[in-house]
Amino acid sequence: MRQRRRLIGAVALVLLIGLLGAPLLALLTAGLDGREVAAGAYLWDVTRFTLLQAGLSAALSVGLAVPVALALAHRPDLPGRRLLLRLFAMPMALPALVGVTGIVGIYGQAGLLSELAGWFELTRFPSIYGLAGIVLAHVFYNLPLATLLLLARLEATPVETWRIAVALGLGARDILRFIDLPAIREVLPRILSLVFMLAVASFTIVLTLGGGPGATTLEVAIYQALRFDFDPGLAARLAILQVAVSLLVAFAAGRSAVPMLVEAGTGKGRGRPQAGSRWRDGAIIGLAAVFVLGPLAAVVAGGLSRSLPSLLVDPLVMRALATSLVIGIAAACLGLIAAYALALAAAAGPARFYDVVSLVTLVVPSVVIAAGWYLLAHRLGVAGWATAPLVVLLNVLMAIPYAASVLIPAVRALAERQDRLAVSLGLTGWRRFRLIDGPLLKRQMALAFGLAGLVSLGDLGIIAIFGGDGLVTLPLLLYQRLGSYRTGDADALALVLMALTLALAWMLPRSVAGDPTP
Repeated sequence: MRQRRRLIGAVALVLLIGLLGAPLLALLTAGLDGREVAAGAYLWDVTRFTLLQAGLSAALSVGLAVPVALALAHRPDLPGRRLLLRLFAMPMALPALVGVTGIVGIYGQAGLLSELAGWFELTRFPSIYGLAGIVLAHVFYNLPLATLLLLARLEATPVETWRIAVALGLGARDILRFIDLPAIREVLPRILSLVFMLAVASFTIVLTLGGGPGATTLEVAIYQALRFDFDPGLAARLAILQVAVSLLVAFAAGRSAVPMLVEAGTGKGRGRPQAGSRWRDGAIIGLAAVFVLGPLAAVVAGGLSRSLPSLLVDPLVMRALATSLVIGIAAACLGLIAAYALALAAAAGPARFYDVVSLVTLVVPSVVIAAGWYLLAHRLGVAGWATAPLVVLLNVLMAIPYAASVLIPAVRALAERQDRLAVSLGLTGWRRFRLIDGPLLKRQMALAFGLAGLVSLGDLGIIAIFGGDGLVTLPLLLYQRLGSYRTGDADALALVLMALTLALAWMLPRSVAGDPTP
């Protein structure tokens, strides 16, 4: 049994290495090609801007999340608190283009705030495109994430600590100084590293709100070098630099990693004594709620009031919708199979090794892998017919980390509990899966399938490299409509994409209801 699992893992590992190694080798050979010379100043400018926008995004996101998390921790009995925290988690489930559409609808030159300023004869808002817009969009997505992570740590403070604080008569300032701030400092480096890494790897937000050569990150520069200039040498050098930066950031994040709870709003902080200003906490929570939920409300309002009916019968939109669903379902199915194969191998071999292998594609950005396969497909002369299969396979690679993170611990625990029983009954292979593993893992498999589907459904990086008139998905069509300033169509498409992803995300908790262990 263990030998069979190791063989399955070896096959999955060879395929994974091939899908990752081939494009990286293609990029390396293109980067070493002396005929293509990239300007060193351009590489430095792009790298500098990549790190600058990531640093600003991380500092603002986490800096603003600290008072919001403290205010939420102070008010465990706030009416609607659990619903608010669920709404805070919504941006994490949405494709970046949906949030960008809402942000443009609020803060753009034709957005709500600009119109309000015009009514009062005030100076109109500056352009949303550029560094300010990129950082604003990153804060919109990462402020809720940082808040939930900080709140989870604050709520993990033991009840005994609060009893001692009450017995000592500690006031609000003392609680902040001796209890809350040490808890925050414990997880702050990890959260800062996480948000910084997310901003470094951001593609969609920068591509949409970049605003020109002065606001371009490494990933966007790779896309531009391939699709606009077809300069493989420059694209390869940028990709190699992107991988190096990603590895350094991932290493720094790993060095600062600490154990951290990720579930907030469960009422674990109810032992906390009421302290601090109720009005101040309410104002902070209200402003954060408006900032996070405003763009989502703008997407709903804009989508319902404009082009939705006519867009739903547009043949191009229907084709893009069908393409997105086909790619998403195919990638989710194949990603589930690949993740299960890695999980079987992890149950029979060095589990830590397969844990690390499953996370490799989080370190190597999707745009880099897509760029390598784009060059390879053109070199081999298969760029036409192989485009759609490559898009599916690359989405599978991006989905594996999420599916494997669910299946590897579940399969490992199941093997420890059921292997002896299966051997005694002579159950192996498909019979064992049908009678034992499948029924006991159905919740975890449903969650893994859903997460893989969410990743594929909202992808723009891969389809931006390979897509065209013959292959268009909803995110690519939405990006094209935003780029051509067809805001009515963009709002409606963003609403459709938002509805699809939220419907899938809404089904995920139902698929894992009950005991999470097999």
